Amino acid sequence: MSGVRVLVGTKKGAFVLTSDGKREQWKIDGPHFAGWEIYHVKGSPVDPNRLFASQSSGWFGQLIQRSDDGGATWNPVGNEFTYEGVPGTHMWYDGTQHPWEFKRVWHLEPSLTDPNTVYAGVEDAALFRSDDAGGTWQELAGLRGHETGPKWQPGAGGMCLHTILLDPIDPQRIFIAISAAGALRSDDAGKTWKPINKGLSSQYIPDPNAEIGHCVHRIDMHPSRPNVLFMQKHWDVMRSDDSGDSWREVSGNLPTDFGFPIQVHAHEPETVYVVPIKSDAEHFPPEGKLRVYRSRTGGNEWEALTNGLPQSYCYVNVLRDAMAVDNLDECGVYFGTTGGQVYASANSGDTWMPIARDLPAVYSVEVQTLA
Repeated sequence: MSGVRVLVGTKKGAFVLTSDGKREQWKIDGPHFAGWEIYHVKGSPVDPNRLFASQSSGWFGQLIQRSDDGGATWNPVGNEFTYEGVPGTHMWYDGTQHPWEFKRVWHLEPSLTDPNTVYAGVEDAALFRSDDAGGTWQELAGLRGHETGPKWQPGAGGMCLHTILLDPIDPQRIFIAISAAGALRSDDAGKTWKPINKGLSSQYIPDPNAEIGHCVHRIDMHPSRPNVLFMQKHWDVMRSDDSGDSWREVSGNLPTDFGFPIQVHAHEPETVYVVPIKSDAEHFPPEGKLRVYRSRTGGNEWEALTNGLPQSYCYVNVLRDAMAVDNLDECGVYFGTTGGQVYASANSGDTWMPIARDLPAVYSVEVQTLA
């Protein structure tokens, strides 16, 4: 029977949760890297036993860890990130020039075809690639060298490149999102980049409809339809049907269109999940009710999924990388909270159960479907 491995990054370590295809009983292994912030853990689609983890500390800096045995053991790999070209500068909040910094790795995205290739999105916003399983890293300098770079600003969490989507049909195409700059697309494997923010509107920037400067929280796609993108923005849930060239709002009947994660169902390209949060000042569910919202129509029409989730006095948040799906016949949906719970649904969100409780605050959740 197929199995599932859930990779959880938290404020104080990483955890590996495993179950068989029934997804009823779960084994929890961890913490790995106890006491360290683990911003992201993700496995290779080509070799499920090859995992990468971003280990960070305000005291000891940034490390990339790699496992070749499904998380049983880990080893630090090359953590030299080589910047190409002259370091840039950008305008800080007070209008002064501020140099680019390297603070942490927010997101790791293994290649869809090569277990030795992996991308890293970092803060300050830059994109790196390794072709030797994390041994060495080179910056894809065309991104940070883009003419709009001086206009990028840090969001509340920092100026982070937090989303990397690799097109499974066109290997030259990469989508990324930066807080707070917006979404950008490369059609030549990362050499050059194009902002793809037409249709986005953000009231807190001087030009609400500017080409750059939008605080995109997360984007996602279905592998069979990579030209259709879904976005959770600082405010607004958005959809693009032309690879990001234009966007339209699909927030519909959501109780609030503020949130962080957005996820597409594994088998139904028009089924999308979000977790509404009350506001950008109050990062908790409206009315203290933890509700995942599902649209089966690609947006606009949303239904609350509550069965098995706390519906009173719940004031947790769900961060941008903390939701994922598995590929089993009945799609499993998973998310983690800042309260340390990991919830799972084995029936596309109809019912939920906690598969881990009382972990440190969850930063990221990724899922591997195992043969």
